[in-house]
Amino acid sequence: MSEQLHWDALWTNVHLATMSDGYGEIRDAAIAVKDGRIAWLGKHSDLPAHRADAVHDGQGGWITPGLIDCHTHIVYGGSRADEFEARLNGASYEDIARRGGGIVSTVHATRAASEDELYAASLRRVAALLAEGVTTLEIKSGYGLDLESERKMLRVARRIGRELPVRVMTTFLGAHALPPEYAGRADDYIDFVCEVMMPSLAEEGLVDAVDAFCEKIGFTAAQTERVFEHAASLELPVKLHAEQLSDQGGAALTAKYRGLSADHLEHLSEAGIAAMRAAGTVAVLLPGAFYFLRETKLPPVQALRAAGVPIAISTDCNPGTSPMTSLLLAMNMCCTLFRMTPLEALAGVTSHAARALGIAAETGLLAVGRRADMALWDVASPGELAYAIGGRPCRSVVTAGKARRVDLL
Repeated sequence: MSEQLHWDALWTNVHLATMSDGYGEIRDAAIAVKDGRIAWLGKHSDLPAHRADAVHDGQGGWITPGLIDCHTHIVYGGSRADEFEARLNGASYEDIARRGGGIVSTVHATRAASEDELYAASLRRVAALLAEGVTTLEIKSGYGLDLESERKMLRVARRIGRELPVRVMTTFLGAHALPPEYAGRADDYIDFVCEVMMPSLAEEGLVDAVDAFCEKIGFTAAQTERVFEHAASLELPVKLHAEQLSDQGGAALTAKYRGLSADHLEHLSEAGIAAMRAAGTVAVLLPGAFYFLRETKLPPVQALRAAGVPIAISTDCNPGTSPMTSLLLAMNMCCTLFRMTPLEALAGVTSHAARALGIAAETGLLAVGRRADMALWDVASPGELAYAIGGRPCRSVVTAGKARRVDLL
């Protein structure tokens, strides 16, 4: 008699979208978890002899990898609803930024907020994502722009990862905007970012990656490269807000440093695409900002496809240009606005999003040995996840093997 396998939990009466080859569909399936990782998956009829401490009836639903929101600014103070109104009255994003609005206005509100206040405000936004099957979340700093405020933001991000059922990856975005006290001294501020903030926060274990905003209203390519050089010296991976409003060569610069991702990319050039392909840098598309700013220049999706550059999708949740807390809506937007397919959209928030965070060996697919990060959906097919605007099809989530109903999050 073969030895009986012992699992912590088993899901039966489900269909699986493993995302390992297309959707990687396994119908009439089962999936087992042991010690927070996937221990077995396959056709229900192929189940080996086993016992499980808990057995869950999936009631014919679909299980996918847990969704990954790989680009967010979800920790911040204040609101920018007034700027939304100003844009609708004719002001451009650059006009608002040059008048002291934009990122800097959120900096003032974030600096004024306590750590507990930032945490409480962030909870509402994070909860909305978790209710949609998100099990991994990237959170950037960048609204503090001084050491104490950047530290405060990153501490809140770490706290979210400790206290909520979500894995949080933190990104230091000190080079997000020029703070008022450094007006006219951008190079001096980059010195401060590189020589004081970045090493201090990294030493405290608050930084998983480093980002910057390379743009005419942000920082030059030369200043961004200094940030990347210092990140490399600390063995921190890099990523970049690149080619959103103009082509500053940011994607190619990111590729030069083997960056995890280049994000936005509406003005991405062929040379940037070639560099990203050679370096394995992921393209992260942010349709919420494209929509909210009423942009008209589409990111070069077909050229990225043709080059074989992985395309991830994220909410870009932030107060100024994408106040969105629905990754499913971001998927739908990429299909409707950017002409991506539902399969590409789902890969963009699972396997490709994991690559954009440097954790593809751990999550983003359903496979034996991977973290048991999963979502159970009340849908007829996985492609339906990109279809219904405002739909709430997620029934339950599993984070590191622990199952929770979404209505209890």
